[in-house]
Amino acid sequence: MSILRRVGTLSAAATVITGITAIQMTLVTVGNITDFGTNQEFVRHVLAMDTTFQSPNMMWRAITSPGLADAIYVAIIAWELLTALALIAGFIAWIRAHLTGRPLSTAKHLSNLGWVMQLILFGVGFIAIGGEWFQMWQSSKWNGLQAALQNLIIASFGLVFTALATKDSRRAADSKPVE
Repeated sequence: MSILRRVGTLSAAATVITGITAIQMTLVTVGNITDFGTNQEFVRHVLAMDTTFQSPNMMWRAITSPGLADAIYVAIIAWELLTALALIAGFIAWIRAHLTGRPLSTAKHLSNLGWVMQLILFGVGFIAIGGEWFQMWQSSKWNGLQAALQNLIIASFGLVFTALATKDSRRAADSKPVE
């Protein structure tokens, strides 16, 4: 029965969502490294704004240098890798905390770091900069806003679960009877 009590907790949910996002960000990173050319084209087209409405009032923003576009793409992959590593470390810390009874603070901080990095990448990088500055929303072919929004929502849920889980665990620790 104690296993059911532990599995049904908010900290277990935070552990699971940390693991899910760690796997997902790892697969995103591995995919971008092993199939570099696919998303390289995506980044180049978004930055070049070559499939937008091509308004003369906006096209001055376009980055058409392949070298600069590739440098930006490599920076994105590096950010994804660091995000994945933070989430993997957070997941391991959650597991250790559950197995040893240690405080959840390390797990919380590592997971939150990963999710904030994910929010920055997809919220700032893809939605704000890609979507608005480079007008990605105008492209029917090179529009990654839906995927970016999904990642933003997942990271946001992770942050909420972590906040609730650590609050819940503090409340549970405060209510334990003194022996």
